[in-house]
Amino acid sequence: MTSQNGLVLDANILLRAVFGRRVMQIMRTYKDSAAFCTADVCFLEAQKYIPSIAERSGHTLQSAFTKLDEISLLVQPVDLALYGKFEHSARYRIASRDPDDWPVVATALLLNVPIWTEDQDFFGTGIPTWTTDRVEIYLKS
Repeated sequence: MTSQNGLVLDANILLRAVFGRRVMQIMRTYKDSAAFCTADVCFLEAQKYIPSIAERSGHTLQSAFTKLDEISLLVQPVDLALYGKFEHSARYRIASRDPDDWPVVATALLLNVPIWTEDQDFFGTGIPTWTTDRVEIYLKS
């Protein structure tokens, strides 16, 4: 990721890509100049929440899971075998906020890139964070 911008996506960004338009539009626009990745567990977390969100939002499960498949072509999952060596540091950084988010923090530490999230739990971890309404400032740099 040294020759291009990179971002680690939180599971909430994957879900926004499934059920919204803006996140996918941003990823498609910058797919050639930025590397999008996420901890492998974020795809599992997205799969877990898709049924309830689809039901509430009027989307079909088939269309939501098809969209997640499309996203998997743009977002590279990072395996625990790679980010696991940063577990202790990641857990320490996020312990007071949401300890379950340590894989995202660990992946950002591994790759030395910011986190794209709407979750304020990542603020104060010492890792830059970008929200959807501001992420293009980073991606254009």
